[in-house]
Order: sequence, then C-alpha cells, then structure tokens
Amino acid sequence: MDLSLIETLRWEPGTGFLRLERHLTRLAHSASVFGLNGTEEARQALLTALAAPALPGISPLRIRLELFADGRIDVQTAPFTPLAPDAIWRLKIARTRLSSVDPLLRHKTSRRAAYAAARAEFPTETADEVLLLNEHGMLCEGTITSLFLDDGTGILKTPSLACGLLAGVLRQELLESGKAAEQILRPEDFGEGTVFVGNSLRGLIRATLS
Repeated sequence: MDLSLIETLRWEPGTGFLRLERHLTRLAHSASVFGLNGTEEARQALLTALAAPALPGISPLRIRLELFADGRIDVQTAPFTPLAPDAIWRLKIARTRLSSVDPLLRHKTSRRAAYAAARAEFPTETADEVLLLNEHGMLCEGTITSLFLDDGTGILKTPSLACGLLAGVLRQELLESGKAAEQILRPEDFGEGTVFVGNSLRGLIRATLS
C-alpha cells in the first residue's frame, strides 16, 4: 500500500508529550481502517527517540512519527519554538478543493497532494496558512490546521467531518470538552466573529482572512 500514517506531536520539558494518548488512539484507529500493523510499537518508538543523548533536555520538541505499510516506524525530532501568544496568522482561501466524500481526508496520511497544491497557491510571505473548501463551497480546514470560529456564543464552531477534513487531535479535544461544536461554515461567516486555526503542535492561533 502506497500510504503511511503520520502523527506530529509536541514534547515539553517537565510536561512530556502533549495529548499523547489522543495521538496514539487516532493512529490505532487509522491503522485498523487501512490494515496496518505496528501501532503497539509506536509508543516505545517515541520514548526511544527521546532517549537519544543528542537531544536537548530543556527545549520543546516537534516529534514526527510515521507508520509505514510494512510496519516500519520512523521518528524524527526537531527543536520547536512556540508561537507568541499574540501571534495572528494571515489566511488565504485556495482554489484547490477537497471532496466531501473522500474517506482519506479523515485520516492523517502521506497522501497530501491537495494540501500541497493549496499551499503552493500563495507564498509564505503573504499567507501563514491556506484554507480549503469542499465541492459545495463549505469551509473544511487549513493545510496543516483545523479551523474554528468564535461567534460570541462561548462555543467555538468548527466544520463537520462530513464536509471532508481531518479528525484533528486538538479539534477532537475541544469537541469532547464542550468548548467546540460542529457547524457548517462558509467564508462569509468569518464576518460574524473571530477566526482561529490550530493543531496539537501549535495550539489555537488567532487568524484573519487577508
């Protein structure tokens, strides 16, 4: 199978992995869907990577785990600098569209052609993140983030999985805690509140459509 599963995690000194169990649960679910083996070894692979003597012990890390179809696991670590709390990302909307009936979009895999095409539509100098719509003009997600709208009700609104998007780890945490709820969103809804994008690595980031 020409497909691998990916999880990108954040590690903090003194705290450890953020949302580790949620990442491993998502990995196991996707592996069962695609018939991949190796999820039981994923936890140990992460811990082994952290034990490498060359890793700094006082800085946050970005850790990328990839599970291949043959059961191999690759773990890459890199220093990670969190965004400033007052950071505001500039958003653009891509011409590239997602398909609401594509089941692959619910899983974080190596098949990222649509996201790469969307990102390539705008230089990083003018857009920190690029949003994708589906074939019905509904907002789905960013190329590396989930999308949220604070409409003043106290509950963030985020596009439904039925629109065609990834079941993001941060997104799922916010849904289960009652801090977010699914709702159909379109670009014109941005005028009704404050926009955020986010993922498990970076957290929630305030954003504006530019």
